[in-house]
Amino acid sequence: MAQPVVVGVDGSPSSLHAVEVAAHEAALRGVGLRLVHAFGWPSLHVPPGGPPWNPSAAGVRELLDGTLAEAERRARRAAPHLDLTREVAVGEPLMVLEIESRTASLLVVGSHGRSAFGSLLLGSTAVHLAAHARCPVLVVRGRPEPSGPVLLAADGSPAARPAVAFAFAQAALHGADLRALHVYNARTEPAYDGPADPPFVTYDADRPHHEAEHVLAEALAGHQRDHPHVAVERRTVRGRVRATLVEESARARLVVVGARGRGGFTGLLLGSVSQAVLHHAHCPVAVVRHAAD
Repeated sequence: MAQPVVVGVDGSPSSLHAVEVAAHEAALRGVGLRLVHAFGWPSLHVPPGGPPWNPSAAGVRELLDGTLAEAERRARRAAPHLDLTREVAVGEPLMVLEIESRTASLLVVGSHGRSAFGSLLLGSTAVHLAAHARCPVLVVRGRPEPSGPVLLAADGSPAARPAVAFAFAQAALHGADLRALHVYNARTEPAYDGPADPPFVTYDADRPHHEAEHVLAEALAGHQRDHPHVAVERRTVRGRVRATLVEESARARLVVVGARGRGGFTGLLLGSVSQAVLHHAHCPVAVVRHAAD
Protein backbone atom coordinates (compact mmCIF):
# COMPACT_ATOMS: atom_id res chain seq x y z
CA MET A 1 0.00 0.00 0.00
CA ALA A 2 1.33 3.45 -0.94
CA GLN A 3 2.30 5.60 2.00
CA PRO A 4 -0.14 8.49 2.51
CA VAL A 5 0.49 12.18 2.93
CA VAL A 6 -0.15 13.10 6.58
CA VAL A 7 -1.19 16.58 7.70
CA GLY A 8 -1.44 17.89 11.24
CA VAL A 9 -4.74 19.62 11.98
CA ASP A 10 -5.46 21.83 14.99
CA GLY A 11 -8.15 24.12 13.57
CA SER A 12 -5.88 27.14 13.19
CA PRO A 13 -5.89 29.05 9.88
CA SER A 14 -2.31 27.93 9.31
CA SER A 15 -3.18 24.24 9.69
CA LEU A 16 -6.25 24.55 7.44
CA HIS A 17 -4.07 26.09 4.75
CA ALA A 18 -1.66 23.18 5.26
CA VAL A 19 -4.57 20.78 4.67
CA GLU A 20 -5.21 22.31 1.24
CA VAL A 21 -1.53 22.04 0.31
CA ALA A 22 -1.37 18.46 1.61
CA ALA A 23 -4.45 17.46 -0.40
CA HIS A 24 -2.85 18.80 -3.56
CA GLU A 25 0.39 16.96 -2.81
CA ALA A 26 -1.46 13.70 -2.17
CA ALA A 27 -3.40 14.03 -5.43
CA LEU A 28 -0.19 14.60 -7.40
CA ARG A 29 1.37 11.52 -5.82
CA GLY A 30 -1.72 9.37 -6.28
CA VAL A 31 -1.86 8.47 -2.57
CA GLY A 32 -4.32 9.02 0.25
CA LEU A 33 -4.48 11.91 2.69
CA ARG A 34 -4.56 11.36 6.45
CA LEU A 35 -5.91 14.14 8.68
CA VAL A 36 -4.41 13.86 12.16
CA HIS A 37 -5.60 15.83 15.18
CA ALA A 38 -3.74 15.26 18.44
CA PHE A 39 -4.36 16.88 21.79
CA GLY A 40 -3.32 16.57 25.40
CA TRP A 41 -5.83 17.15 28.17
CA PRO A 42 -3.80 19.76 30.06
CA SER A 43 -3.71 22.02 26.99
CA LEU A 44 -7.34 21.53 26.02
CA HIS A 45 -10.13 23.79 27.34
CA VAL A 46 -12.55 21.08 28.36
CA PRO A 47 -16.17 22.20 28.81
CA PRO A 48 -17.72 21.33 32.18
CA GLY A 49 -20.06 18.41 32.48
CA GLY A 50 -18.01 15.27 32.25
CA PRO A 51 -14.78 13.56 33.30
CA PRO A 52 -11.74 14.56 31.23
CA TRP A 53 -11.15 11.00 30.00
CA ASN A 54 -14.57 10.87 28.36
CA PRO A 55 -14.54 13.17 25.29
CA SER A 56 -18.18 12.50 24.40
CA ALA A 57 -19.51 13.41 27.84
CA ALA A 58 -17.34 16.50 28.07
CA GLY A 59 -18.53 17.90 24.76
CA VAL A 60 -15.06 17.63 23.26
CA ARG A 61 -16.16 15.18 20.57
CA GLU A 62 -18.30 17.86 18.93
CA LEU A 63 -15.38 20.27 19.02
CA LEU A 64 -13.06 17.74 17.38
CA ASP A 65 -15.62 16.68 14.78
CA GLY A 66 -16.13 20.32 13.83
CA THR A 67 -12.39 20.88 13.40
CA LEU A 68 -11.91 17.78 11.27
CA ALA A 69 -15.08 18.42 9.28
CA GLU A 70 -13.75 21.81 8.22
CA ALA A 71 -10.37 20.26 7.40
CA GLU A 72 -12.06 17.59 5.29
CA ARG A 73 -14.12 20.23 3.48
CA ARG A 74 -10.91 22.13 2.61
CA ALA A 75 -9.24 18.93 1.42
CA ARG A 76 -12.20 17.90 -0.76
CA ARG A 77 -12.29 21.33 -2.32
CA ALA A 78 -8.60 21.05 -3.24
CA ALA A 79 -8.81 17.43 -4.45
CA PRO A 80 -12.41 16.13 -4.80
CA HIS A 81 -11.57 12.48 -5.48
CA LEU A 82 -8.99 12.03 -2.75
CA ASP A 83 -8.93 8.94 -0.55
CA LEU A 84 -9.17 10.60 2.85
CA THR A 85 -9.02 9.27 6.42
CA ARG A 86 -9.21 10.91 9.86
CA GLU A 87 -7.34 10.18 13.06
CA VAL A 88 -7.92 11.70 16.50
CA ALA A 89 -5.29 10.83 19.09
CA VAL A 90 -4.91 11.74 22.76
CA GLY A 91 -1.27 12.68 23.25
CA GLU A 92 1.29 15.37 22.64
CA PRO A 93 1.05 16.51 19.01
CA LEU A 94 4.82 16.27 18.55
CA MET A 95 4.90 12.62 19.56
CA VAL A 96 1.75 11.69 17.64
CA LEU A 97 2.91 13.31 14.40
CA GLU A 98 6.40 11.90 14.76
CA ILE A 99 4.90 8.40 15.01
CA GLU A 100 2.64 9.11 12.03
CA SER A 101 5.70 10.14 9.99
CA ARG A 102 7.06 6.59 10.18
CA THR A 103 4.42 5.37 7.72
CA ALA A 104 3.99 8.56 5.66
CA SER A 105 5.48 9.65 2.34
CA LEU A 106 5.24 13.32 3.37
CA LEU A 107 4.28 15.15 6.57
CA VAL A 108 2.68 18.58 6.13
CA VAL A 109 2.25 21.13 8.91
CA GLY A 110 1.44 24.82 9.15
CA SER A 111 4.02 27.30 10.34
CA HIS A 112 1.84 28.47 13.24
CA GLY A 113 -0.53 26.50 15.41
CA ARG A 114 -2.88 27.31 18.25
CA SER A 115 -0.47 28.76 20.79
CA ALA A 116 -0.27 31.54 23.32
CA PHE A 117 3.10 32.50 21.88
CA GLY A 118 1.79 34.49 18.92
CA SER A 119 5.06 36.36 18.52
CA LEU A 120 6.99 33.23 17.51
CA LEU A 121 7.83 33.22 13.81
CA LEU A 122 7.59 29.45 13.63
CA GLY A 123 5.73 27.06 15.87
CA SER A 124 7.69 24.61 17.99
CA THR A 125 5.84 21.70 16.38
CA ALA A 126 7.16 22.54 12.91
CA VAL A 127 10.76 22.95 14.11
CA HIS A 128 10.71 19.73 16.14
CA LEU A 129 9.21 17.66 13.33
CA ALA A 130 11.67 19.03 10.78
CA ALA A 131 14.43 17.62 12.99
CA HIS A 132 12.86 14.33 14.08
CA ALA A 133 10.28 13.16 11.52
CA ARG A 134 11.06 9.95 9.62
CA CYS A 135 9.86 11.36 6.28
CA PRO A 136 10.22 14.69 4.49
CA VAL A 137 8.44 17.55 6.25
CA LEU A 138 6.71 20.33 4.33
CA VAL A 139 6.16 23.47 6.40
CA VAL A 140 3.54 25.70 4.78
CA ARG A 141 4.54 29.32 5.23
CA GLY A 142 4.90 32.56 3.29
CA ARG A 143 3.59 33.21 -0.20
CA PRO A 144 4.89 30.85 -2.88
CA GLU A 145 5.56 32.21 -6.35
CA PRO A 146 3.19 30.07 -8.50
CA SER A 147 5.40 30.27 -11.58
CA GLY A 148 8.65 30.09 -9.63
CA PRO A 149 11.09 27.18 -9.48
CA VAL A 150 11.73 24.65 -6.77
CA LEU A 151 14.79 26.08 -5.02
CA LEU A 152 17.29 23.48 -3.86
CA ALA A 153 19.96 24.36 -1.32
CA ALA A 154 22.81 22.15 -2.52
CA ASP A 155 25.97 22.03 -0.43
CA GLY A 156 27.36 18.73 -1.69
CA SER A 157 27.30 16.99 1.69
CA PRO A 158 26.23 13.33 1.97
CA ALA A 159 23.52 14.36 4.44
CA ALA A 160 21.91 16.54 1.76
CA ARG A 161 21.62 13.84 -0.91
CA PRO A 162 18.02 12.87 -0.05
CA ALA A 163 17.08 16.56 -0.31
CA VAL A 164 18.43 16.65 -3.86
CA ALA A 165 16.35 13.61 -4.85
CA PHE A 166 13.25 15.10 -3.20
CA ALA A 167 13.71 18.45 -4.97
CA PHE A 168 13.93 16.76 -8.39
CA ALA A 169 10.83 14.68 -7.61
CA GLN A 170 8.89 17.76 -6.49
CA ALA A 171 9.83 19.70 -9.61
CA ALA A 172 8.72 16.76 -11.76
CA LEU A 173 5.41 16.40 -9.91
CA HIS A 174 4.58 20.10 -10.21
CA GLY A 175 5.92 20.58 -13.72
CA ALA A 176 8.30 23.20 -12.37
CA ASP A 177 11.87 24.17 -13.05
CA LEU A 178 14.57 23.38 -10.52
CA ARG A 179 17.03 26.02 -9.38
CA ALA A 180 20.01 24.35 -7.71
CA LEU A 181 21.85 26.90 -5.62
CA HIS A 182 25.25 26.47 -4.00
CA VAL A 183 26.38 29.34 -1.80
CA TYR A 184 30.02 29.55 -0.87
CA ASN A 185 32.14 31.93 1.15
CA ALA A 186 35.79 32.29 0.26
CA ARG A 187 38.68 34.70 0.76
CA THR A 188 39.10 37.24 -2.00
CA GLU A 189 42.65 38.20 -1.06
CA PRO A 190 45.84 36.13 -1.45
CA ALA A 191 47.23 34.55 1.66
CA TYR A 192 50.50 36.49 1.23
CA ASP A 193 50.67 40.20 0.55
CA GLY A 194 53.91 42.10 0.87
CA PRO A 195 57.52 42.34 -0.30
CA ALA A 196 58.47 39.30 1.79
CA ASP A 197 56.02 36.99 -0.02
CA PRO A 198 57.67 33.79 -1.22
CA PRO A 199 58.17 34.02 -5.00
CA PHE A 200 56.50 30.64 -5.60
CA VAL A 201 53.19 31.64 -3.99
CA THR A 202 50.39 32.29 -6.47
CA TYR A 203 46.74 33.05 -5.90
CA ASP A 204 43.97 31.90 -8.20
CA ALA A 205 41.02 34.23 -7.61
CA ASP A 206 38.72 32.01 -9.70
CA ARG A 207 39.49 28.82 -7.81
CA PRO A 208 36.70 29.13 -5.16
CA HIS A 209 34.16 29.65 -7.93
CA HIS A 210 35.40 26.64 -9.89
CA GLU A 211 35.35 24.51 -6.76
CA ALA A 212 31.77 25.60 -6.05
CA GLU A 213 30.72 24.64 -9.57
CA HIS A 214 32.34 21.24 -9.09
CA VAL A 215 30.50 20.71 -5.79
CA LEU A 216 27.19 21.58 -7.43
CA ALA A 217 27.82 19.31 -10.41
CA GLU A 218 28.66 16.41 -8.09
CA ALA A 219 25.52 17.03 -6.03
CA LEU A 220 23.28 16.87 -9.11
CA ALA A 221 25.03 13.98 -10.84
CA GLY A 222 22.61 11.22 -11.81
CA HIS A 223 19.44 13.04 -10.81
CA GLN A 224 19.10 14.91 -14.10
CA ARG A 225 19.29 11.57 -15.90
CA ASP A 226 16.45 10.23 -13.75
CA HIS A 227 14.32 13.34 -14.42
CA PRO A 228 15.14 14.35 -18.02
CA HIS A 229 12.08 16.61 -18.33
CA VAL A 230 13.04 18.82 -15.38
CA ALA A 231 14.76 22.01 -16.50
CA VAL A 232 17.67 22.70 -14.15
CA GLU A 233 19.32 26.03 -13.52
CA ARG A 234 22.66 25.79 -11.73
CA ARG A 235 23.74 28.78 -9.70
CA THR A 236 26.83 29.34 -7.58
CA VAL A 237 26.82 32.46 -5.43
CA ARG A 238 29.50 33.84 -3.16
CA GLY A 239 27.91 35.20 0.00
CA ARG A 240 26.25 34.31 3.26
CA VAL A 241 24.35 31.05 2.97
CA ARG A 242 21.34 31.84 5.16
CA ALA A 243 20.77 35.36 3.87
CA THR A 244 21.13 34.28 0.24
CA LEU A 245 18.67 31.40 0.57
CA VAL A 246 16.09 33.58 2.30
CA GLU A 247 16.44 36.23 -0.40
CA GLU A 248 16.15 33.68 -3.21
CA SER A 249 13.06 32.13 -1.59
CA ALA A 250 11.04 35.23 -2.48
CA ARG A 251 11.08 34.08 -6.12
CA ALA A 252 10.47 30.37 -5.51
CA ARG A 253 7.44 28.13 -5.05
CA LEU A 254 9.27 25.87 -2.58
CA VAL A 255 12.65 25.70 -0.84
CA VAL A 256 14.18 22.27 -0.23
CA VAL A 257 16.94 21.88 2.35
CA GLY A 258 18.63 19.02 4.15
CA ALA A 259 18.28 18.79 7.91
CA ARG A 260 22.03 19.00 8.39
CA GLY A 261 24.49 20.09 5.76
CA ARG A 262 28.22 20.43 5.38
CA GLY A 263 29.86 21.53 8.61
CA GLY A 264 26.86 20.64 10.76
CA PHE A 265 27.44 19.26 14.24
CA THR A 266 26.61 15.56 14.47
CA GLY A 267 24.58 16.06 17.62
CA LEU A 268 22.33 18.67 16.02
CA LEU A 269 19.55 17.09 13.97
CA LEU A 270 18.56 20.43 12.49
CA GLY A 271 21.36 22.67 11.24
CA SER A 272 21.53 26.45 11.50
CA VAL A 273 20.88 26.97 7.78
CA SER A 274 17.74 24.80 7.89
CA GLN A 275 16.46 26.61 10.96
CA ALA A 276 17.07 30.03 9.41
CA VAL A 277 15.20 29.08 6.25
CA LEU A 278 12.32 27.60 8.26
CA HIS A 279 11.97 30.82 10.23
CA HIS A 280 12.46 33.40 7.51
CA ALA A 281 11.76 31.96 4.04
CA HIS A 282 9.16 33.73 1.91
CA CYS A 283 7.64 30.47 0.65
CA PRO A 284 6.97 26.92 1.91
CA VAL A 285 9.99 24.91 3.04
CA ALA A 286 10.64 21.18 2.79
CA VAL A 287 13.20 19.68 5.16
CA VAL A 288 14.53 16.26 4.18
CA ARG A 289 16.54 14.25 6.68
CA HIS A 290 19.17 11.70 5.83
CA ALA A 291 18.36 8.19 7.06
CA ALA A 292 21.59 8.14 9.08
CA ASP A 293 20.35 11.09 11.14
